[in-house]
Amino acid sequence: MIRDKAFYKTFFILTLSLALQNLLTFSVNMMDTIMLGRYSQVAMSGVSLCNQVQFLLQMLVQGAGEGAVVLGAQYWGKGKLEPIPHIIGCALRFGGAMAAILFGVVLFAPEQLLRLLSNDGAVIAEGVAYFQIICFSYLIFTITNILVASLRSIGVVKIGYIISFSTLCINVCCNYLLIYGKFGFPELGVRGAAIATLISRCAELVIVVWFLKYRETTLRLNWRKLVFIDTSYIRDYFRVSFPVLINQAQWGVAQMVQTGILGHLGGDVTAANAIAVQVYQVLSVVAYGAASASGIFTGKTIGAGRQDELKRQVYTFEVLFSVIGIITGLVIFLLRRPILTLFGGTLTPAAYALSLQFIVVMAITTVGTSYQMACDNGIIRGGGDTSFSAKMNLISMWLIIVPLSALAAFRWNWAPVVVFFLLKWDQLYKIVPVAIRLHSWKWIRVVTRSDEA
Repeated sequence: MIRDKAFYKTFFILTLSLALQNLLTFSVNMMDTIMLGRYSQVAMSGVSLCNQVQFLLQMLVQGAGEGAVVLGAQYWGKGKLEPIPHIIGCALRFGGAMAAILFGVVLFAPEQLLRLLSNDGAVIAEGVAYFQIICFSYLIFTITNILVASLRSIGVVKIGYIISFSTLCINVCCNYLLIYGKFGFPELGVRGAAIATLISRCAELVIVVWFLKYRETTLRLNWRKLVFIDTSYIRDYFRVSFPVLINQAQWGVAQMVQTGILGHLGGDVTAANAIAVQVYQVLSVVAYGAASASGIFTGKTIGAGRQDELKRQVYTFEVLFSVIGIITGLVIFLLRRPILTLFGGTLTPAAYALSLQFIVVMAITTVGTSYQMACDNGIIRGGGDTSFSAKMNLISMWLIIVPLSALAAFRWNWAPVVVFFLLKWDQLYKIVPVAIRLHSWKWIRVVTRSDEA
């Protein structure tokens, strides 16, 4: 274990900063779920289906941004900042193209898309109403989040939670006014929630543009630097980012498939899944923050040519990830009943019981998630190996999880909680291949240009 107090201080400050950003980001969706749940279980279920598409977009944006973070962190470690704006420009192009495609699909075929996720007509109708508005936020969301993610590569994280906190406040206030029709505003239900989210996304973009113009002094980004880039960096970016994009895309699609499996088991199962996933996302933010922080540490260490420090650093991270996972699992388990009281009694007894069961499953699997996800997406990816995760998840998700869960749901007619566990148990068994890869040390790769050393 590393015994340098400065290491732990820096790591935990970065981890908690990223965790706070993730907490505020996930809290936006959580508040949508809670406020719509108090309005109508059907409305909440409809929006939860739409949020699967938002999750897919979020995964694609994260993939585009992570490529910039991996490259940027190593250049930062080498003390070379000049290539980073070109890399961010590449990320914006790839992310923007994917957002535009998803926008077109949602705008022109919302009902067809939702029917893949549920067979409940009332839930689908609510989802369509939400989709028709929220799709206009996709490109705005993409630009904002890639810019914020790219700044993480040079250790700038404060702007992330400033933006997320502003978004949360705006979203909650607008939700209150527009979902329920308060203070003379019309009662719009799911459409009100969509309008509130669109307004908050616009506010996010305004804040990040202001920050880049008046507060960010390291890269001094402006629209000219991001538009007129050195296109030779596209190849470097694509080489690092493409495996991440593939991994994130298949993960996002897989989550939609999982939602579809549960969605065809009934409206109560859909509602319980929506609640359990939101609770998990909000309460597991420290684990995801630790993963992102470790990736930045690892990339910077390799970029600086200090590979001799990695073994102690990796062992220390493994211990920290395990402890964080155990604590997170306990917190999720202990808070399961108090959290469900936030929905104001609008849940049916069956949905309430299923929610409790699903949250317990998440409390167990989050221990594995905290270790293997952080080692994989943090250390291994930060070390330059961006393809391992894509290969592992391709086998895990499509050859094990989805087929087995579909058989359990539709052929063997197993209980919803068993199906839900089968959809999540990969978070436990992936500990083995991740640990093997981590201790092979074959993931250490310098991805920056040697002629710029």
